[in-house]
Amino acid sequence: MIVIVDYGVGNLASIVNMLRAAGVEAQASAAAGDVRAAERLILPGVGHFDHGMRMLNASGLRDAIEAAALGNRRPVLGICLGAQMLGRSSEEGREAGLGWLDMTCRLLPSQPGVRVPHMGWNQVAHRVDAPLFLGEAPDARYYFVHSYYMECADPADSAGTTTHGMEFTGVVQRGNVFGTQFHPEKSLRHGMNVLRNFAAHTPA
Repeated sequence: MIVIVDYGVGNLASIVNMLRAAGVEAQASAAAGDVRAAERLILPGVGHFDHGMRMLNASGLRDAIEAAALGNRRPVLGICLGAQMLGRSSEEGREAGLGWLDMTCRLLPSQPGVRVPHMGWNQVAHRVDAPLFLGEAPDARYYFVHSYYMECADPADSAGTTTHGMEFTGVVQRGNVFGTQFHPEKSLRHGMNVLRNFAAHTPA
């Protein structure tokens, strides 16, 4: 069972519906017991970094999430803001992130002809061994909505890059921890494949 963490931020129903369409058992839950017992977790998120972290910290679920992810090494997928929150901090605010990855989120630079926020369909140049992209076509496109990008201190944590005025990390992975800047639940069949791959992946 995949549990989508309900901490008051994110489009939970879309993720549950896409997982079920992919044939994956899933539920959204705000109960710490469900989070601790989950085989896999998804940390959703939309909006401002500080608001997301404050809501997560106030939810009472942080200890359960960290016990599952760091203690029991259950696979965790952060989506959009949820992916950014896996890092240490963001230029968008002052709150500390989860700190699972040595990563800072930075504002996409304003450039002539390049619109910020980055909104719409784009490709991901991913590592050949990236588990989330097994079976994906090289020209697959995914749906992005964001103004800040993930910058990893360790290049090994970057599993895929995207270009929008500049090249930036669009996918992160360290062990059992994954994050996508794009929204797989809004990315049609390619997003469904990413979620299906996450559901099937077993960390070494």
